[in-house]
Amino acid sequence: MFDYEACLRACARGDQQALRHLYEQESSRLLGVAWRIVRDKALAEDTVHDAFIRIWRGAAGFDPGRGSARGWVYSVTRHQALNAVRRTARDVPLSEAHEPLAEPDDTFEFPARSGQIHTCLERLDPARRRCILHAYVDGYSHSEIAQVLGTPLGTVKAWIKRSLAALRECMT
Repeated sequence: MFDYEACLRACARGDQQALRHLYEQESSRLLGVAWRIVRDKALAEDTVHDAFIRIWRGAAGFDPGRGSARGWVYSVTRHQALNAVRRTARDVPLSEAHEPLAEPDDTFEFPARSGQIHTCLERLDPARRRCILHAYVDGYSHSEIAQVLGTPLGTVKAWIKRSLAALRECMT
């Protein structure tokens, strides 16, 4: 029977052979766990690799009073997989369908010229209106908007937050 606790203690002491034994014991099952979460073979493999690095570096922090060593190993892997999913959700590249980031002007076309939203958008400062339209019409991220406008990221985030509040108030 494999002694996970002893293996983690050995990893904490810097015993690379212990990590190798743990890898041989659990890597295929951990790959399955990661794959069920990330749904991509290459990303699952990267996740397991990152999990083993984290296990190696964090083995000294394992506390047997808080749970089993095997459970801890699986928990590390699950967290790595969930983090990978979150990262990939944020890292959505602009598709070829999007126009390249360009210098904006004040001539955004409003498909539906009627309606209250058009009036509310017109009330916004032009720079703030561009932020909102780049974010919600063009699908740009805050950092892309900051790049396009040549404005600090924090300013763009504040403008969007305040502009959304102003739009909410105007629409009610």
